[in-house]
Amino acid sequence: MNLVTTRAPAPFGRVLCAMITPFTRDGALDLDGAQRLAAHLVAEGCEGLVLSGTTGEAPTTTTAEKSALIRAVTEAVGDRARIVAGVGSNDTRRTVEEAEAAEKAGAHGLLVVTPYYSKPPQDAVAAHFRTVADAVGLPALLYDIPGRAGTRIEPETVLGLADHPRIVGVKDCAYDILGSQKVIARTDLAYYAGCDEYSLALYAVGGAGCVSTVANAVPAQVRAVLDAYDAGDTAAARRGQLAATPLIELMMAAGLPGTVTAKALLTELGLPAGPVRPPLLPASRAVAEVLLDAYRSAKSGCQRPVDFSEPVR
Repeated sequence: MNLVTTRAPAPFGRVLCAMITPFTRDGALDLDGAQRLAAHLVAEGCEGLVLSGTTGEAPTTTTAEKSALIRAVTEAVGDRARIVAGVGSNDTRRTVEEAEAAEKAGAHGLLVVTPYYSKPPQDAVAAHFRTVADAVGLPALLYDIPGRAGTRIEPETVLGLADHPRIVGVKDCAYDILGSQKVIARTDLAYYAGCDEYSLALYAVGGAGCVSTVANAVPAQVRAVLDAYDAGDTAAARRGQLAATPLIELMMAAGLPGTVTAKALLTELGLPAGPVRPPLLPASRAVAEVLLDAYRSAKSGCQRPVDFSEPVR
């Protein structure tokens, strides 16, 4: 077994935000808001933005809306950040069409989700990713999120795809850090933590960085953790990760989707967000207040405990 002993290059930067998609009050795409939010996130330390992913409500936006969003955000941030476009469905043909549209709109890379609902076997999963990567000239991250897609990209499948010149990494939401380490050790694929609680742990074993939902609210804090680790100050990295943990738990693991909690918190902070699209429902006022309190604690570096005796609704 050949082992890779150095960290794989981060093709889209280390700290990427899984950006929400701002909508107007009536639910239309808010391109002006998207530009303002993107500029804010980059100014606060994000090196890349992932558009139209899970947090970006990809299932309820059209290909035309996704393309318009890419054009607007790339115009707003210029060469200060890399733009990764979420593409994918349970239809390979449609996924290729979305990838081609994203390339035409000016994205720098793709985030290609595992085909969902159909539960294809692993050879079909691999064929899907190869077909998409063959169809365009953009580098691609595989999006391994079995909790939503229903199908894992098994480590052996990832190893088999690592030889494709445009498959450059993985957004890892599989909750299998052993499997991730096995692939990191044997390939030069860039592994991005897609679950905020894993950002520092995966980075410490050779990950490339993170694709963070929580960075919508605290981008500078998310970056500071990796900056501290790179500077050799592992104690500061640990403190930063732990200080953000209550907010991470509230936003990502307290019973509501990250899209809902991120939009609720951004609204409280006066940043562009707008409503979520059905079937999602907005967070309650009580949830928004709890999120805001956790945000303030994270910003101040506190590790205030949160009561999860009942789900947050």
